[in-house]
Amino acid sequence: MRMSSPVSYDLQGQGGGIVLSSGGSGTGNYRWIQVVNDAVLSVLTSRTLDQEGNLVGPTIPAGIGIGGRFSAITVTSGVVIAYYE
Repeated sequence: MRMSSPVSYDLQGQGGGIVLSSGGSGTGNYRWIQVVNDAVLSVLTSRTLDQEGNLVGPTIPAGIGIGGRFSAITVTSGVVIAYYE
C-alpha cells in the first residue's frame, strides 16, 4: 500500500487552514494559498519563492492557487484560504 507524502497531505488541505478576507492577516507556516474571491495582498513573505513581492499589489484572480512556504500573509481585499504546512 502506498502512503501519501506529507507534501501531498498539505496540498490537499488536510493540515487545516485559515480564511483571510479584507484587512485580515495571518502568520504561521503555510504551504498553499487559494484565492476564493479576487484578492489583493499587501504582505506576502515566503521562504521559498524569489521575488514574492511581485505578488503584492496586483489583483490575483479567483481560482488561482499559489504554492510555496509562506510565513506572513495580509489581504487588502478579497478572500483567500491559507493552508497550513
